[in-house]
Amino acid sequence: MGVDIHPSAIIEPGAKLGADVKIGPFCLVGADVTLHDRVELKSHVVVTGQTEVGEDTVIFPFACIGEIPQDLKFKGEKTRLTIGKRNRIREHVTMNAGTEGGGGLTKVGDDGLFMAGCHVAHDVILGDRVIVVNSAALAGHCVIGDDVIIGGLSGVHQWVRIGQGAIIGAVTMVTADVIPFGLVQAPRGELDGLNLVGLKRRGVARSDISALREALKRLSSGEGAFQERARALDTESEYVRQIVDFVTGASDRSFLTPKG
Repeated sequence: MGVDIHPSAIIEPGAKLGADVKIGPFCLVGADVTLHDRVELKSHVVVTGQTEVGEDTVIFPFACIGEIPQDLKFKGEKTRLTIGKRNRIREHVTMNAGTEGGGGLTKVGDDGLFMAGCHVAHDVILGDRVIVVNSAALAGHCVIGDDVIIGGLSGVHQWVRIGQGAIIGAVTMVTADVIPFGLVQAPRGELDGLNLVGLKRRGVARSDISALREALKRLSSGEGAFQERARALDTESEYVRQIVDFVTGASDRSFLTPKG
């Protein structure tokens, strides 16, 4: 099959369309856009800027993808948005291109679900299998690991890192880094345990879950600063080792720490 473009859609000269791309009514595809094989734009979708959309991704009505960042420092420099494979980008989602000061790239991994009305700001780096629920917002420069779930109506502060497998509850404001596999909830986000549901769904061994429980307990109390307590953890479990690597890695933010 060839490309299927509705007569009312506007495809600017220079846009690159892969095999079996479908573009529905009243869509706009900019001149610097690349849509890879089997991408589908349902209707009334805007894809603009230096934007690349990976294979089998579906974008639903009234999404706006690749527009300039919501940053007053942006002066029109050429920056990019790349979206991986098999993503589902629902109605009214916005994803912005990067800024020169943030590295020039906003990057979305594979197999994500971005539910209605959510926002991915400039220079955000998202891993694979991320779920951002309705009306949640990721501010500029956030780094979100694989398998993270961001609950509905939540906000993540700029420059925050959220480690792999963490879950953010609904209506939560996250202002500090979240360790891998953490559970964060409350209006001003608090680290309230582990994402046990997510760990069990992934088939993580009981021994590793026990090791994570013990690690969280040791992180919540004891001598020394949070990073010092992290360095002292037993890293025989690969999952605990991920937490240690995350806490001791480079960051411009503080951490949400476990309740004592």
